[in-house]
Amino acid sequence: MNEEPRAQEEIAQHRARIDEIDCELVRLLNARATESLAIRALKPQVHWGLYDPKREEEIFAHLAACNEGPLYGENLREIYETILHVMKEMRG
Repeated sequence: MNEEPRAQEEIAQHRARIDEIDCELVRLLNARATESLAIRALKPQVHWGLYDPKREEEIFAHLAACNEGPLYGENLREIYETILHVMKEMRG
């Protein structure tokens, strides 16, 4: 029996789910960006600099605690280093 049509159907289903997840990720990244911009606007009022390396390490530690895999911790750190870089470069 040829398994190819069933495998193609399963691939299509997985791809559709990935498309849904990608839209959710975009929504969540935009929500995160909104919160980051709100924090950035408040920092001058408390005389905090825009860059806080201690906070970044807290974020990485929090991510490690949340991670249930299959991504490795260094994968998440690499992804979030890019996210944090983009957040720092955003204009509000």
